[in-house]
Amino acid sequence: MRNILAIGMISVFTLASCKNEKKDVQHEVSEKEVMETTPEYTNKGHELVYNMTQKVGDYNKLMSKNDVVYTYTYQTPDGKTDVTTEKYMFNGELSYGKYTKHERSLAELEGTIEQGYDGNEYWLKHEGKVLTDSMYLKRVAFNRPTNFYWFTMMPKLMDPGVIYEHVKEQTVAGVDYDVVKVTFESPDGKPKDIYQLYINKETRLVDQFLFTVMDFGKSDPLLMELEYENIDGILLPTKRRYKASNWDAEVTDGPWVLVNWTDITFNNGLTKADFTK
Repeated sequence: MRNILAIGMISVFTLASCKNEKKDVQHEVSEKEVMETTPEYTNKGHELVYNMTQKVGDYNKLMSKNDVVYTYTYQTPDGKTDVTTEKYMFNGELSYGKYTKHERSLAELEGTIEQGYDGNEYWLKHEGKVLTDSMYLKRVAFNRPTNFYWFTMMPKLMDPGVIYEHVKEQTVAGVDYDVVKVTFESPDGKPKDIYQLYINKETRLVDQFLFTVMDFGKSDPLLMELEYENIDGILLPTKRRYKASNWDAEVTDGPWVLVNWTDITFNNGLTKADFTK
């Protein structure tokens, strides 16, 4: 089975920071809002995505884990690497990252940097000192919701404001897929990203997906390939790689960007205090 999903994208976009716009459409889910009922499907694409979330673990199951801590490693083809300890609290979508190595993200700040979202504001520390530079904080406001979204993406594809379309059936490398286009409502009228999910007919998993990065004006698709790991009953795409592609999921000859999540633990007893500066 072809399990790795690729996002072909210029490294400057930082997968660790890909989708600030999702903060516009992503719904900050509280425990009271998580429902266990089967939805009324709007179309076949909606049903396929719902069935996928039941396979990997829906947001209700994720919320039951309360929080997560893991190591995030991101490496571009030139060898530049970011290594962070990521912490999230699912209720309120709080986010924290401690960068012990950041050759790509704010590389000009030598030493350890910390960044967070406490539910009200984004913040940044360098070697323990709070920084208020607006350009730095703009990066933090991009990284924090982006990293959270990538980790929770599969169950969050059932969020309010998501639009589904079953595009076609396609065989890739001998594997049969249902291809589902996912778009997002845009209350502000700004262009939103397009996702094209390749849902394995046999396993019901998203083996790969195409997407755009409209925050950076990139409407050409990127392909991300995924490999899953079962962590405490939830299937997570812990190994990821991406590069440029076309809408038929044919990638370029360029090298891959590599992303790995390791040392994943749920239910760490985190509180809101762990996300404040």
